[in-house]
Amino acid sequence: MKRPIGIFTITLIMAPFFLMAQLKYPTTRMVEQKDNYHGTTVVDPYRWLEDDRSAETAEWVKQQNQVTFGYLEKIPYREALKKRLEKIYNYAKYSAPSRKGEWYYFYKNDGLQNQSVLYRQKGLNGTPEEILDPNKLSTDATTRLAQFHLSRDGKYAAYALSKGGSDWQEIFIMDMSTKQNLSDKIEWVKVSGIAWQGDGFYYSRYPKPDGSALAAKNENHQVFFHKLGTSQSADALVYEDKANPQRFHTVSTTEDEQFAILNVSDRGKGKDGNALFYKEMGGKTFKPVVREVTDFSYGVIENVGKTLLIQTNKDAKNEKIESFNTADGSWKSIVAEKTEPLQSSNVAGGKLFLTYMKDVTTRAYVYDLKGKLENEIKLPGLGTASGFGGNADDKSVFYTFTSFNYPSTIFSYDIAARQSSVFRSPEVDFKATDFETKQVFYPSKDGTKIPMFIVYKKGIELNGQNPTLLYGYGGFNISMNPAFSPLLIPFLEQGGVFAQANLRGGSEYGEKWHEQGMKLKKQNVFDDFIAAGEYLIAQKYCDNAHLAIRGGSNGGLLVGAVMNQRPELARVAIPQVGVMDMLRFQKFTIGWNWIADYGSADNADEFKALYAYSPLHNIKEGVDYPATLITTADHDDRVVPAHSFKYAAMLQAKAGKSSTNPLLIRIDTNSGHGASNTAKNIEQTADIYAFIWWNMGTVLNL
Repeated sequence: MKRPIGIFTITLIMAPFFLMAQLKYPTTRMVEQKDNYHGTTVVDPYRWLEDDRSAETAEWVKQQNQVTFGYLEKIPYREALKKRLEKIYNYAKYSAPSRKGEWYYFYKNDGLQNQSVLYRQKGLNGTPEEILDPNKLSTDATTRLAQFHLSRDGKYAAYALSKGGSDWQEIFIMDMSTKQNLSDKIEWVKVSGIAWQGDGFYYSRYPKPDGSALAAKNENHQVFFHKLGTSQSADALVYEDKANPQRFHTVSTTEDEQFAILNVSDRGKGKDGNALFYKEMGGKTFKPVVREVTDFSYGVIENVGKTLLIQTNKDAKNEKIESFNTADGSWKSIVAEKTEPLQSSNVAGGKLFLTYMKDVTTRAYVYDLKGKLENEIKLPGLGTASGFGGNADDKSVFYTFTSFNYPSTIFSYDIAARQSSVFRSPEVDFKATDFETKQVFYPSKDGTKIPMFIVYKKGIELNGQNPTLLYGYGGFNISMNPAFSPLLIPFLEQGGVFAQANLRGGSEYGEKWHEQGMKLKKQNVFDDFIAAGEYLIAQKYCDNAHLAIRGGSNGGLLVGAVMNQRPELARVAIPQVGVMDMLRFQKFTIGWNWIADYGSADNADEFKALYAYSPLHNIKEGVDYPATLITTADHDDRVVPAHSFKYAAMLQAKAGKSSTNPLLIRIDTNSGHGASNTAKNIEQTADIYAFIWWNMGTVLNL
């Protein structure tokens, strides 16, 4: 039986305040911890929450979750929302296929499977056979297939598994004729590829950590070569650099396995680029292409005989393609820098496939291997295209195209005919024509024009009352491109507006855009995000009472900083797995890797900037903060949960009594930096949407 709309409306508006009256946050013990940074004393009363193995921390997590889930469980439409999310997510999802000999390999998720399953088939019309189903590898289906790489002859596959959302991986070997594992097992793998050469492969690992495997600092990244059928203890150490323990060392190989390519980066010392070395098959040592780590990046695309094709931003902030001749060490320009940033580069079928970004949407082109432009690949519209990889003898390549109201669709591109055709399109329970996407350019605080996508249901009234979700990231040279998410549709169906701001710090307009949002210029990112919220309000998509801000990881930092600087901007804030302690992030796992983007508290000038915006250190007493749902997970070993733990404790202590809004933390179990399976992803999304709507007093039709 449906309730009368009027009564339901009153209940929704009053309910958040009723629930708030019932909230009592756990008391978090404070300690006398003080640190001196360049003459400034900084207190850290919740330092003990950094110990993820202590019984006291475990009890704190338990008590916080009891309060949070007790609150969420009282939201009457939470379960109905979850069912709608499950329904729209329940469609077959495929990856683009990749070919090895006569076999095509691809991933498929039937709809609500927690993990996608790996299949292969002979030819594009063959009968699929299951190769590996990660859902069978753990009782809660939180073990993920992180990598799968076939040997050149296709007889063996090395694959990596991660458990519970952790970044740690274990590598196993499968005999592809029997689909049975060999006895080989490799542990403590992180920040690594799997690069076959001959009868084995290269991989990167750390020494077994002392202390917590999920929080201890990771140093001394090593490269090993594993020979099939041997134990890990017999693996040959190929490369390490004990003098620079905070460097990454990864190896890849060219398709013909003629070259092993060593990439060395030193972001722990603030370097944003890499050094590059190569070793020919049978060679004993790596020879330099670029000997020293600088702020320039170099990535080998593929080899053409003795020549390496390389994508680089050396003297080209939008990147370019050059070649390096290993015979004589000479460089040659292949494709010059353009006004648009180079997004990706691949070699397949004897051609060079390049994609560029124009106002955050993809353009794709085909060149010959000498750099002559042959043609543009016509895409279905304005959106994001990815893929275009393949083998040297391929006649066609696959790519995926998507946009906010265009579900990810796989296309086959015939290289000779220069034509694309739909290879596989999904069937999703929604009508694309019911929704509209527009791109706007709004001014930030300093006048810089910032692009933003706005998505909503057609016919929406600009009355300032629409529940609006503003999402941002702004960092690490990562672009927030338009892409379809089925889990966004239920939010839009209820009259919601979704806005994705392309903040500085990303790669949307090349390295210049990135530089404008890093280190001492990080405040630009927060200003861009605040200006996005103000634009949405000024254009009457919403008002302050109907705006929610959301971001994850570096985006969680973004939300935390903006909450402190402009607490009245939004009604709801969702900081997810955020970097909240900007003075100590480098002390955990691979956090030192972020110094290149953030700077470090060890530097006096950078400390001053970090301390000025660090979410943990700028929470003020007596401020009425937005309704806040912090999310993290116990197996997040990228941004360790201590960031969110300490932040939540400080927020509750300083604002818990004065704020009229809930200040909660949701801590997932057996999950990591992202949801570790489909069920957890849907559950978390349902809780976030329910929390947003409940605190906005939104009337739903579920």
